[in-house]
Amino acid sequence: MEKNRVQEMIDIFKKSGLAKMEYSEENAGKSFAIYLEAAIDANVEKQVIEHVVEKVTPVVMESTAPKTGIAFNHTATSPMIGVFYAAASPTAAPFVTVGSKVKKGDVICIIEAMKLMNEITAEHDGTIVEVCVKNGDLVEFGQELFKIL
Repeated sequence: MEKNRVQEMIDIFKKSGLAKMEYSEENAGKSFAIYLEAAIDANVEKQVIEHVVEKVTPVVMESTAPKTGIAFNHTATSPMIGVFYAAASPTAAPFVTVGSKVKKGDVICIIEAMKLMNEITAEHDGTIVEVCVKNGDLVEFGQELFKIL
């Protein structure tokens, strides 16, 4: 393979936004293979999401020192990186608001990851004490979404 072709493959890889690329060819009895892997930096890492499932149960953490001054028993956190949506559509009412009663298994929000809408469900029965993020916010794995009493 010519040097220009190698540079062309590198340029295609850089423009593609892919994390990894492997290419091989055989021509006139000669074979060539190239493997490229992008270095992940902090900005890109927030945008990379792998192996997303359709329905995910949030991670739950216990806390005794709430920022709001209101006692709560549980914190629903994001199980993935994605975009937080409080409702099923822009014109629909939010799944929950402060004061909403939830039961284990109730849908409390949606997180969009890799064009998939993932319903996040309540892990415990209770009342929503605080909504910690805004509709349309990018959330990270483990970020607080709701405080539940």
